[in-house]
Amino acid sequence: MVVAQLRGGRGGVGWNEMRGFGLQVITGRWFMAFTALLIQAVAGATYMFGLYSTDIKTSLGYDQTTLNLLSFSKDLGGSVGIISGLINEVTPPWVVLSIGAIMNFCGYFMMWLTVTGRISKPPVWQMCMYIFIGANSQSFANTGALVTGVKNFPESRGSVLGLLKGYVGLSGAILTQLYRAFYGDNSKALILFIAWLPAAVSIIFLRTIRIIKVVRQENELKVFYHLLYISLGLAGVLMALIIIQNRLNFMRIEYSISASVVTVLLFLPLAIVVREEFNLMKTKRQALNDLPQLKVVTEKSPPAELRAATEAAAPQTEKHVSCLENVFKPPNRGEDYTILQALFSIDMLIVFAVTTCGVGGTLTAIDNLGQIGASQGYPRHATTTFVSLVSIWNYLGRVVSGFSSEVLLTKYKMPRPLLLTIVLLISCGGHLLIAFAVPNSLYFASVIMGFCFGALWPLVFAIISEIFGLKYYSTLYNFGAIASPIGLYILNVAVTGKLYDQEARKQLEALGRKRKEGEDLTCTGVQCYRTAFIIMTAVSVFGCFVSLILVFRTRKFYKSDIYKKFREDATAAGIGMTSGRNDGDRRVPAEEVQSRTTAATAAAATTIID
Repeated sequence: MVVAQLRGGRGGVGWNEMRGFGLQVITGRWFMAFTALLIQAVAGATYMFGLYSTDIKTSLGYDQTTLNLLSFSKDLGGSVGIISGLINEVTPPWVVLSIGAIMNFCGYFMMWLTVTGRISKPPVWQMCMYIFIGANSQSFANTGALVTGVKNFPESRGSVLGLLKGYVGLSGAILTQLYRAFYGDNSKALILFIAWLPAAVSIIFLRTIRIIKVVRQENELKVFYHLLYISLGLAGVLMALIIIQNRLNFMRIEYSISASVVTVLLFLPLAIVVREEFNLMKTKRQALNDLPQLKVVTEKSPPAELRAATEAAAPQTEKHVSCLENVFKPPNRGEDYTILQALFSIDMLIVFAVTTCGVGGTLTAIDNLGQIGASQGYPRHATTTFVSLVSIWNYLGRVVSGFSSEVLLTKYKMPRPLLLTIVLLISCGGHLLIAFAVPNSLYFASVIMGFCFGALWPLVFAIISEIFGLKYYSTLYNFGAIASPIGLYILNVAVTGKLYDQEARKQLEALGRKRKEGEDLTCTGVQCYRTAFIIMTAVSVFGCFVSLILVFRTRKFYKSDIYKKFREDATAAGIGMTSGRNDGDRRVPAEEVQSRTTAATAAAATTIID
């Protein structure tokens, strides 16, 4: 038996300590969260289609039908992320982010070459493929950054989802400010900008996005609230800039100043990261100093023959079970489901149906705001205001639903599916405002639709992670996102589009005219969208009732301590920080002392073990 003594000591701050602290910062969970925020903040190119769609239409000679086909290809690419999820199951996050960066650059760069005439005009299917590839890169960025964030902060997943998805909601406004500083009002250059900037950000922070062992931190939620306050400030500044720029004619220098302000706010969370890592370093050092004398005990391992005999005597109870044999025998809620168990479960079918109803309806309203405003007699410049309102309230919906659901669940055991039901119910009000066209109601409808669309996503993704576990979350998260294009196609293309065209034809016939081949169909009046949005209201009400079924099925699960196993895992691994004190000597295993010593003297270490 070998006994050694380790006594605490204090030393000055030197270069090695500063270098060690720097390594602690860039390899810590909080810096990972910060870089995930940056990746999400530039990952919303799909929300900017309206800014460069006119250039595509005029430079390539497309009609509105062809342009709508490109728009659908974009939405489809942005929502289908099963491939990125499956890749993330078997590779580290940096692989997914690398693939996403390459796809983003290739897809949008080819579009820019086409629009600027640097290559010959491709067939329509090829342009659809370009925009699908570019938009699909967003799912790779989401999978790499967002899924990793949830796994690194499992007890604050609602806050993580709300904050990261909130930055995606703001990304359209952020990218607009930055591109104008680089290229002014050259809208064609916007396509080039969204080709290289998101790819560059992902490549720069590639290795910082990774799974890190969970270290329980008592003030974790408080830190996320501080990050939330910064994001609220960023949203407020963006809203003020949008209003000012709509009233004044900005030159290149003014755009550069506004972009600088936005950039400072984007990097402001880094101050919180440094503060938290410094506090962690002080806490670890204090914990080591509180142990006046530790005796390190190294016990001799049993002979190899004895270990072999013990292992041979142990009963072999584990039996390999085929993944197809237990598809319809899922574990308890909260445990790790297999992919097939989750996909064939009733809970997943309910979540998918509710998401289809909710997201399909709100996204249909958002995509048609321009034509709705035109049909109801709003001035053309009001469309910019509608889009800006949707962007800001989309962000607010994401952060409010993420943070509020976390608080309500933790303190009052309110199930997230109940909040999902409430959001669907609120969206009905927005649909009815559009259907009956009360004067100036479209402004309020834009706020409601933006908020509800944003609020749905953090709730849906958090519910999936809580019910089906985190083991295959990368794939299940992206499966939930598939509901978006399905709902959009049914409610937008099959319902709203056909009813709009039908009403437009009636108006042409009433004027004694016939539609010429290739001529756009334009409808005027409240009746253009009334029937469609009454149907959408009914669909949302149906989604509320389906969501209530999930509330009933999961009520006992959400009343339990759903985060208990994460705390137990952290304690069992010896990762949680302890506050125990001793009088006199204490016998401690050598591995524990080594772990504490390494953490407390990280400044002098040449390597850091995650």
